[in-house]
Parts: sequence; C-alpha cells; structure tokens
Amino acid sequence: MKLLKYIAIAGILSMTSCSKDFLGDDFLTKDPLDQLTDPAFWSSENNIRTYTFGFYNSYFKGYGSGFGRGALYDGQFINDDFIPISPNEIVVDEFVINVPTSGGGWSPVLPANQIPTGVTSYYSRIRKANHFINSVPIAELAEEVQNHWLGVGRFFRGLEYANFVNAFGDVPYIDHVLTEDDPDLYRPRDSRVYVMDKVLEDFRFAAEHVRASDGPAQQAINKYVVLAYMSRVFLFEGTWLKYHGIDEAKATEYLEAAKWAAEQVITSGAFSVSNNYRDLFASESLKGNSEVILFKEYAEGILSHSAMSYNNLEPQAGMSKNALDSYLLSDGLPIGLSSRYENDRTVANALRDRDGRLVQTIAPELRMMNVRSNFALSGYAVQKFLNVSLRNETVGTGSLNITDAPIIRYGEVLMNYVEAAAELGVLTQDDLDKTINVLRNRTGVGLPRLELSGGRPAVNGAPYDDPARDPSVPSLLWEIRRERRSELMFEGLRLNDLRRWRKLEYADTDRNPTNNRGAYIVKANYTPEQLNGITIDGTNEGYIIPSASIKRTVEEKFYLDPIPLDQISLYESNGVELEQNFGWPRK
Repeated sequence: MKLLKYIAIAGILSMTSCSKDFLGDDFLTKDPLDQLTDPAFWSSENNIRTYTFGFYNSYFKGYGSGFGRGALYDGQFINDDFIPISPNEIVVDEFVINVPTSGGGWSPVLPANQIPTGVTSYYSRIRKANHFINSVPIAELAEEVQNHWLGVGRFFRGLEYANFVNAFGDVPYIDHVLTEDDPDLYRPRDSRVYVMDKVLEDFRFAAEHVRASDGPAQQAINKYVVLAYMSRVFLFEGTWLKYHGIDEAKATEYLEAAKWAAEQVITSGAFSVSNNYRDLFASESLKGNSEVILFKEYAEGILSHSAMSYNNLEPQAGMSKNALDSYLLSDGLPIGLSSRYENDRTVANALRDRDGRLVQTIAPELRMMNVRSNFALSGYAVQKFLNVSLRNETVGTGSLNITDAPIIRYGEVLMNYVEAAAELGVLTQDDLDKTINVLRNRTGVGLPRLELSGGRPAVNGAPYDDPARDPSVPSLLWEIRRERRSELMFEGLRLNDLRRWRKLEYADTDRNPTNNRGAYIVKANYTPEQLNGITIDGTNEGYIIPSASIKRTVEEKFYLDPIPLDQISLYESNGVELEQNFGWPRK
C-alpha cells in the first residue's frame, strides 16, 4: 500500500515540479523533474528511489487503471487467441493501416521544455532515463549505492529502447540528454543490431549491479526483475533476427543472453511455480506468491481496474476456436492424435480431458449473445481473471476491481529458457524437466511429462507429430511454442511472439478461419430472438462466426510501425533523410 502512494507522488511530481525531498513539505523548485541538477537532491538515496517510481507506470501497466487497458487480457486483441472484434463499447486495436501524420510514439525529439503538455513518446521516456543516469553521479554516494541506481536507470533505458526497436526497427540511439542545438537532435536511424547491442550492455550492467533485494518485496526493481526482463527482451530480439534473416551471429548472441538470464533466475532458487494457476491472475493480493517476480498492487479507493469485470458481468470478445484447439488432451497429445478427444459440439465436450489450464481459463458453459448478458461473441467466455469470491461485490464490477496484476512471473522465465535452448540447438531432457515439466506438474494441470526422443517430442516414450503442425516449424519447437501459448494465454505476449517468429500470418482470418470461429451451436435449440445477429458456418448447425463482416488481413508491412509523416518532414527540413519502414508511404 505504501508503494502505491509513493508511485502516485512520483507520477504527480513528474508532471509538475519537484522538491529536494519528494516526501517533504517543500515541493516547489524551478527545475522540472527531468532537469533537476541539485546535488542535495541526488545525495539522498530515498529521493533517488522515489524518483525511479516515476518510471513504473510507463512499463508495469498490469491491468491498467479505471477503464483504461493494461498489458494483460484486454490489452491486446490482435492475435489468434481472440476473435477479430469485441462487443459494444470495447475498442479493439487492430493493425495500423494508415501512416499517422504525427505522434505514433516516435515524436517528439525536442527537449522537455519544448514538448507539449501530455505528449509522450519513446524519446521522452529515453530522455528521462538518460537524465537519471547522468544525475546519479552528481552527489558522492558509496560505489555500491551509485552502481545500483545506475543499474536501475540503465535497466529502464534498455527496456525503453527495446520497446522502441520492437515498434520501429532501426531507430536513432541517444545516450545523453539532448539540448536545443545538439547534433543528435535529427540523428539518422541506427541499425537495430547497433541499438540492441547497447541495450545488451545496459542489461548486463544492471544484472551485475542491481541489488537482489531493494524496496518492497516483489514490487520494486531488483536483480531478478532485471534478469527476467532480459530473458524476455533477448528471446524476442534473437528470434526476430533469426527468422527475419537479419544477422544469424547476433541472433545466437542474443539467444545466449536470454538463456543465461533465465538460468540465473532458475538457479537462484528464489522462485518456484505456484500450485494454483488461476490465483496468479485473480487474487486480491499477490504478496508472497512464490511465482511472482514483480506485481502491481491494487487497493480499494486508491487504484483499481476493470479487467476482472470483463470476465464477470460484462460482454466480452471471447476465446477463438483456434486457441481452444491448441490445448493438449490429458494424455499429452493434440486433438488430432488423442483418443480422448470426443468433439467440441458442446463446451463441456470441448473442455473434457484437456490441459487443466484450459478449464481455468474458459468458463464451463456456453455464453451466447442474446442468451446471456455476460456473453462472449465466440461463446467461449474467458474466466482466467475472475475472482469468484468477488463476483457479486462492488469491487467485482465496473472500474472498481482490486485484484493484483502479475507483471512478470517465473512461469514465463521458464518458457523463455526452454525456447532459447531449443532455438540454439542445445536443448536437453534436463532442460525440459526444469521448465515445461515443472509447469505441467502444477496442481490442476494434469499433463504427462514432455520427453525428448531423437530430437522429437514424446510422451510415455512414444514420439508424436501434430498433424496440424505448421510444416515450416520443427515438431519439437512446435510443442514448445504450444506450451508457451497455453501457459501465457491472454497475458499480452502472443502478438509479439507471432511477430518475432515471422508468423503474423497466423492472425489472418482468411488464412486461418478458426480465428473467427467460436462455439458449436444447433439452431433448433434457440428461439429466433436468441439467434438474432448470430451467424454460423452451417445451415442448421455449426460454429459461431463472431465477425461475419470484419476480417483481419495481415500484410508484410505490419511487422513494423510506420514513421509519422511529420517526423519525416521535420528531418528533411533540417537536411536529414529519415527513412520510412518497408511498405509504408513517405508522404
């Protein structure tokens, strides 16, 4: 609770002015937060710590706040887990199809005092991190103290640049605070490899120097938070370089960095897989949860969200048939091979004898539009984020939800490790046993051990090959990717997974119709009123087509965002060419 107040204070001060002591009475000085150079301020470790809380809301969104989206569940609809539209007032962020005239996250590059109020961008957050890194050495602090906070600053800068590269590819790399006449103000784009090498330097410094414990447990930056994010960032970048054919040697280096970072977390013994999967996403408190590396706290009257409400009394988009079909049966085999799979003519049948994570993610009954007020357009309603004990309470409705949000967790780190090992070609049975098989051993999952047999996946000594496998993906890697999808379903990672594997086509509804299919229904079981607005893919019975008129079409250019037109013009007016990303117009 105390940290919530500190973050709120830091957020307010980052938008106004600040004091020599954030928690003191004198809040007014002439310097904006990102220009503060007073040695007295930087000589207080408490001030420095509180300053860093001003970064948290930019990176650790959790479930968001109010009716605003966070990073989990409703924060990302563009993938093959969700159907391509959502109901009523829920706005869906589909692919950018037009070049923005301004904004787009790229601009502005101007110094802080020239940035219009309320405008944020990668540059503004990078500037804030650079200012922090430059300012920590102003006062004479003990070497350990200084290196810890420099590590925290470099972690945030590295994370921001990783996000910047993720969005745009090649970007200008700036490691200092820009001034009005700085020659780097209109710096051309540096290669993503050059930038990510700098990011790797930042992460390595942070991993070496950030304390194993500092501030509230599981709520503040520490070594394990750095390492967990390092595993995520460099798994993304290593596989991006590999599958987009950019730099094979660097891809290997980055994948090795991801594997190393994940291994440091694993061998530390500081974390373990939680016995209850759903409690990770629907608990009033995540304090002390052994799987949580970092979480965002919510509290009634201070900070609340609405993610749970969409799993409770509100209409929702719902899971796609494509996602549901990806879950294994309890014998460890896919639906195309398992003798335990009956059919999906009812929701009960679809969920029977499946990976236990599925029944903890999807409601056990059909929730069809015109039949239930809390319907899912696909009929498959998500319940992963629903706290059943709060469903009829005030805090279970509207924007008043108070369940804590996992920001990054040990389960993801395990999946980062095993995928990196597989991509590097060094995967062993021991690797599977300390990652995927640990997750499968979680109470309620009920899957057999995944085995390695001659480079192929196997269960109970029998190798298998999913008939639905993408033929361009080796069978073992296919199963690792499946496990990742099942473990991390609706946690805001799937779109980036598709992008880094160069498999964005999986989200295309024409090429993969089951993305736009839901539950199976028989028309004779419903009244004409209940069938109003319902489209199915058969005459009298079939699968619900949630979006009969809207398709999700993927183009190659969607892998990277377009550079806003005003930035291209601004660069040109200063004699510098700012290249546009592939497939997007310059004017």
